[in-house]
Amino acid sequence: MVDRVSARDTDWDGVRLHVVTGKGGTGKTTVAAALALALAAGGRRVLLVEVEGRQGIAQLFDCPPLPYEERRVAVAPDGGDVHALAIDTEEALIEYLEMFYSLKRAGKAMTRLGVIDFVTTIAPGLRDVILTGKTSESVRRKKKDGSFVYDAVVMDAPPTGRITKFLNVNHEVSGLAKVGPIRNHADTVMKVVRSPETAVHFVTLLEEMPVQETMDGIHDLTEAGLPVGGVFINMEHPPVLSEDDLAAAAAGTLDTDEIVRGVKAAGLEHDSEQIAEILAAEATDHALRTALQRREKERLESIDRPRYTLPLLPDDMDLAGLYDLAAALREQGAA
Repeated sequence: MVDRVSARDTDWDGVRLHVVTGKGGTGKTTVAAALALALAAGGRRVLLVEVEGRQGIAQLFDCPPLPYEERRVAVAPDGGDVHALAIDTEEALIEYLEMFYSLKRAGKAMTRLGVIDFVTTIAPGLRDVILTGKTSESVRRKKKDGSFVYDAVVMDAPPTGRITKFLNVNHEVSGLAKVGPIRNHADTVMKVVRSPETAVHFVTLLEEMPVQETMDGIHDLTEAGLPVGGVFINMEHPPVLSEDDLAAAAAGTLDTDEIVRGVKAAGLEHDSEQIAEILAAEATDHALRTALQRREKERLESIDRPRYTLPLLPDDMDLAGLYDLAAALREQGAA
């Protein structure tokens, strides 16, 4: 289900950089991959970028670990390609040094000496400039005929707690460089990040901590003047009991005799009372989870952003599951 705010806010017309963030464990990488598939459907070309070095994209698309180059990893529904790039910080820094300082050999020497680790540790803002810069270059890149190489770029970004600092590279390098290539590069990155062509999407579960981090993250991005996209509610557990049974289970007043009769009718005469007790306990847990989900969903409704709901898939996530999630996003107008 999608709660529409406006056509522009819901469908992201003109958005070319989709930044996907979320609290750890919410399925951020999975949603980013599904969004890339959805955006590529119908013959479009999409780049999915990973910046955390976890090779999560390769695992999802069931392919070997990605090198530092753009490779096609999937064909989207109705034609279209998803390419992926796992950004290697060291390789990207060498590329950066070659581009702006003609220091490719020096960059390789720095790698051997461990200087790159030292630089990105004492100046983490530089690391973020490199990672966001590589992504924004992919957004801006054009073919000889003037058309864009990619119709859209999806970034599997750092978690919610770090996303504002990660994207606000101008602020992060303000103490590092006032002028020069680093500063100019940061300014170029910020033009992309702050433009109407960018949207930062949040992935959450219907649980208290992920929802609170989502709300805090949206507030922080808004305060920093960075563009907020939609909220993806991932792995929603659908209720399997009627409203009356949910209320009874939550109150602990389920008719256990009726459950026993149902167990016996199913042919489970042996230990029917014990089985009924287990089922009643599971029903109570389910009722409490359903109530929690509804409460957290109400909190999210206070956010003036489009919301998209992705189902809890019955099996472990695989490539087929990604396509199912992409189809769900397309049905809801997310792509």
